[in-house]
Amino acid sequence: MDNETKKDIVAIASSDCKTLAAAVTAAGLVETLQGDGPFTVFAPTDAAFADIQSSVDTLLKPENKEELAKVLTYHVVAGKAHAADLSDGQELTTVQGGKLKVSIQDGKVKIGGATVTAADIEASNGVIHVIDTVLLP
Repeated sequence: MDNETKKDIVAIASSDCKTLAAAVTAAGLVETLQGDGPFTVFAPTDAAFADIQSSVDTLLKPENKEELAKVLTYHVVAGKAHAADLSDGQELTTVQGGKLKVSIQDGKVKIGGATVTAADIEASNGVIHVIDTVLLP
């Protein structure tokens, strides 16, 4: 696998999840998420962020950088967890320190209260699963 052809997590988010990418930048987490990893990122869509726009606007203010970082790292798990590696009832410990519960019903994978809408997007330093809801610790 040639890392030149595979983008890192931040590069992928910048094209597919623009609000997430902006939040990662505002929280000062770009270098971390461009690191070796591997990381598993549950990436909320722009629509998911739009659903909580007033909270997002507040979190993006410089004085809330630490709180924003907590919310974002709650979407990141150390290691590389593909959809096939997840099991119903499993608990994942996030980089933030909280736990996310996995539930699988009728072939649908949920993380916390969010549904995975696109799974196993490979990055050079991990894997991304797109979710339809912003998870709050």
